[in-house]
Amino acid sequence: MNPKLPLILTVLACLSLAACTLNSPLPTEPPPAPTPPPVIELVAPPLPPPDEVGPLLSYHQSLRRMSQGELVKELSGLGLQQRSPRVAIQMGMALMLTRGNGDLAKAQALLDSVATSSDVDAAPFRPLAQLLSSNCAETRRLYDHADKLAVQQKENQRRIDQLSEMLEGLKTIERTLPVRPAPGPQVTK
Repeated sequence: MNPKLPLILTVLACLSLAACTLNSPLPTEPPPAPTPPPVIELVAPPLPPPDEVGPLLSYHQSLRRMSQGELVKELSGLGLQQRSPRVAIQMGMALMLTRGNGDLAKAQALLDSVATSSDVDAAPFRPLAQLLSSNCAETRRLYDHADKLAVQQKENQRRIDQLSEMLEGLKTIERTLPVRPAPGPQVTK
């Protein structure tokens, strides 16, 4: 055996292996990594604004249970507080329940100031202020109508009294008249 034969065989084996790799198809690029699914951030819904109207409705209920004296005290206490939309509505609510002359108009003016305010602090109070203001306007209209009816009733009562006096006068005159003789039998021809 030829001593170079193992070396030749080894070289041939290497060459044949190298030839196999040359004829084999080139490896394709590795497939792109799958895109990760989109990340969906779960955003908590914004917290609702604090309830500004609920406590005012409870406050109104407490005002309704107060006497007129307690309402006046409450109004004086509110007058000492710093002006804000909340305080204006509270004062309007108290004025709506007092029986003072012009209090309803004052309440409506306070409520209208909140309802038409462009102040950011007034925003949560605007719908309630508009509702209460329209309630004041309707109540004022009803009071005016009741006053007109009361004036009409007094005028009608005065007329009734005048007519009653006239009727009594006519009855008195009628009683003082002499009695008429009864007509005699009529003769027909």
